[in-house]
Amino acid sequence: MSQPVRPGTPRVAVLLRRPAFWVVVALLAAGAVRIAQIGLLFLDSFPIATITAVVFFGLLAVPFWLFLAELDFLEREPPSLRILAFAWGGLVATSVSIPGSTALDNLIAKLGSTDLAAEWGAALAGPTVEEIAKTLGVVAIVLIARSQVNSVLDGIVYGALVGLGFQIVEDVVFAVGAVQQAGGGDRVQPVITTFLVRGILAGVWSHTLFGALAGAGIGYLVVNRDRTRARRIAMAGLALAAAWASHSLWNSPLFRESFGDSAIALLAGLLFKGLPPLLLVLYLVRRAHDREAAYYVAILATVRDPALITEGELRVLGSHSRRGAARRHAAASAGHKARTGVRRLQRAQAGLAVELSRAEADVPDDAAEARAAEVRERRAALAALGHPEAVEGARSWRHTASTVGTAVVAIAVLWVTLSALGGG
Repeated sequence: MSQPVRPGTPRVAVLLRRPAFWVVVALLAAGAVRIAQIGLLFLDSFPIATITAVVFFGLLAVPFWLFLAELDFLEREPPSLRILAFAWGGLVATSVSIPGSTALDNLIAKLGSTDLAAEWGAALAGPTVEEIAKTLGVVAIVLIARSQVNSVLDGIVYGALVGLGFQIVEDVVFAVGAVQQAGGGDRVQPVITTFLVRGILAGVWSHTLFGALAGAGIGYLVVNRDRTRARRIAMAGLALAAAWASHSLWNSPLFRESFGDSAIALLAGLLFKGLPPLLLVLYLVRRAHDREAAYYVAILATVRDPALITEGELRVLGSHSRRGAARRHAAASAGHKARTGVRRLQRAQAGLAVELSRAEADVPDDAAEARAAEVRERRAALAALGHPEAVEGARSWRHTASTVGTAVVAIAVLWVTLSALGGG
């Protein structure tokens, strides 16, 4: 992969002159109307269950959103485009996929058989319509704000946010649908069951993950200009196919009965279907992050001003784990305020790297000067706390214990959830 493309912020006046912008606005408006109609029907029939579903899955979206917002630490995506990606998934992709998947499922039953549609419809119709609809959301961002997709990691983040929006709205629809199927009136128990299954158990392996895979392909297509067009299109198509295959495997009846009904067996089934695409996305994220980090750290290395960034901070800034270690070291040596101060200094240094990448050679850049002043201000505030440099310290046993403890809690939550669903 090539180095990240220099980012730039599109002006509002420029966006307003782009036909793609107005097409996206119209599609979002149409999607909002359709989803609002569905929501009003739900509220009219099952108000308590609908509100419960919206609250539960809305809260579930928060940690995903925060994680994705931090994923590209060095060159963060603008909040407006992150919201647009989420909205596309929740409004446009869902409103297209609901009738589209049903129509394709009916076509499978007509061309094949009703048994085929019943057994494999969810694995064939759903992924085909939904993955295309979600991927078009990343394409829409490219069309209206091309300068903001300047690395494969950006494509991953935008794709994951589209998938997250889709996942949350679809889960609410499924939750209220479960209430209707239960036939017991406006009850929250089916909502809670749906939340445990689709939120806790399937959340990590669901549409956010599939969207990230397809988004990586769009990022590759846009960024790698040194590759031939045919190669870039082929890689984007391969990424979309990987998203489709992962989604299809997840929805398929394969291994549904192979592992049995115990909690361990159900967990094994989840891991077998969900772990491969998760590992692939983590690999792509790590590779894209390392490449982006090398690019921006190399730019900062030319500054040669210890008031802006030291040698130790250069080593730390390019690594997610080392940035975290530097914050923990600050907290241990100078308190919580120092941890916050290190975080702010790191953000300012990352912002300086981005602004320097935008500036043309030998041309003064006011934004870069403003960022440099911010870095000096953050360093002065940190120095006042007795911690002048954002570097990592010796590895603490507390961090290891915390990591192990988090893993134990996660496993316990999965076990309790599976047991509550009858898998014990």
